[in-house]
Amino acid sequence: MEKITLNHITKIEGHAKLDLAVDKGQVTKCELSAVEGSRYFEGLVLGRKYFEAHEMTSRICGICSCAHVIAAISAIEDALDYKPTKQTHELRVLLTLGERIRSHATHLYFLALPDYLGYESALAMAPKFKKELKNALQLMKVGNNIVKVIGGRDLHPVSATIGGWLKVPEQKQMQELQKELESSKEAAEKTCNLFSSLQYPKFESDTEWCALVNKNEYAVLKGTFTSPKGVFEKSLYRQYIKEYHEPRSTANFVIRAGHRYAVGALSRLNYSSQFLSPDAKKMLKKSKLKLPSQNPYMNTIAQAIELVHCIDHAIQICKTLKVQKEPVAEIKVKAGTGIGVIEVPRGTLWHEYTLDENGTITGANIITPTAQNLLNIQEDIRAFVPSMVNKKKEQIVVEIEKLIRSYDPCFSCSAHFLEVNWQ
Repeated sequence: MEKITLNHITKIEGHAKLDLAVDKGQVTKCELSAVEGSRYFEGLVLGRKYFEAHEMTSRICGICSCAHVIAAISAIEDALDYKPTKQTHELRVLLTLGERIRSHATHLYFLALPDYLGYESALAMAPKFKKELKNALQLMKVGNNIVKVIGGRDLHPVSATIGGWLKVPEQKQMQELQKELESSKEAAEKTCNLFSSLQYPKFESDTEWCALVNKNEYAVLKGTFTSPKGVFEKSLYRQYIKEYHEPRSTANFVIRAGHRYAVGALSRLNYSSQFLSPDAKKMLKKSKLKLPSQNPYMNTIAQAIELVHCIDHAIQICKTLKVQKEPVAEIKVKAGTGIGVIEVPRGTLWHEYTLDENGTITGANIITPTAQNLLNIQEDIRAFVPSMVNKKKEQIVVEIEKLIRSYDPCFSCSAHFLEVNWQ
C-alpha cells in the first residue's frame, strides 16, 4: 500500500493537509483538511452592534478582505430593509473588481504558473520569465490601487459602511484609475494568451458547478444561486446548502442538496460567458476553454479571461460614474435577519446575520468559497489519483498539488467558522 501525507501543501493561501492511501490502484483513503487555527468569527460577532460586522469579518483574510466587508454590509442592509443608492452599489462593485484583479493575478502567476513551467516557485522563474512577472506585478498594482482609492487603504478597507461610504473618491482619482486600468489591459490579454498556451490534464469533475447568475449582467453583487439542478433565492439557502464538520478539519464541509458542488471563475463562465466584455469574449474564443467545462484545471484560464472582463468593467465604471458626495443614510434599526451573497475571486460568498430590536447581532453564519469547494477538491483527488499510480511518488505529489491549486483555495478563509455554543 502506497501512502502519501502532505502536511504542508505549498503555493496556496493558508494551510491544508492531505492524507492519501492507494492499494492496488485503488484509493482507500483520501482526506483533505484545513489545518488553520480556528478563530470562530461567527461567535466573535455575537453581541456586537450591526455596524461592527463588516469591520470584524474583514480580518478573516487579507486576500479577501474587501469581499467580506461587502458581503457583511449587504447582509446587514438586507436585515434592515435598506437598498443602497446606485452610486454606492457601483463603487462597491468597483472595489470588488479591484480585489478580484489583484487576487487572480497573484494566483495565476505566483501560485499556479510555476507548476506548469516546472519551477518550484515564481522566484525560481524570475531570471527566465521576467516579462511575465512584470505583467503580474502591473495587474496586482492596479488592483491594489483600486482598493486603496475606493476602500481607503490596500487591505481591510475602511471607507465602506452600512448605508453608503464614509468617503467617496474624487472624480480626478476615478480618471486616474481609468488610465491605469487602460494601460494594464495589454498585460491582462497577455495573461490570457500565456495560460491558453499551457498544457492541462484531461480530467472532468463529477460535480455540480454553481454560481450567482444575473439575467442582465455578469454577476458580481446581485444574482440567483444557480446549479444544473435548478435555482433558489438566497432566503432559502439553508434548505439547499448544508454544512457539516469532520473532526480532522478546522473548516466545515458544504454540500448542496446532498451533493458536492464547485464555485469559482469556471462556474461563472459556465453560466454567464454571454455577459463578458467584448474583448474578454475574444480571449475566450482564442483560448482552449470550451464551455460548459467540467475540468477544474480550466479554472486558471477562466480566471485569466475574467482579468480582461474585470478590467473592462472597472474602466466602464470609472468612465461613466459621476461621483457625488452622498451622506451616509440614516437607517432605522430593527430586528431582522439578512443575507448577503456575492461573487468573489474564489466563488460565491455567503454572510447571514440576525439582529435584535437594538441592532445587536444575535446570530451569524458565514460560508466561504473554499469551504464550498473543499469536498469537491477531495473527491477530485480521489478520482484523479488512479490515473497516476504508475508514476513516481514525487510526480504524483506534483500533480495532486496542481489539482488542488487549480481551485485557487484560500484555507485561511475556510477555517474560521466552526459554530460555538456560547450559552
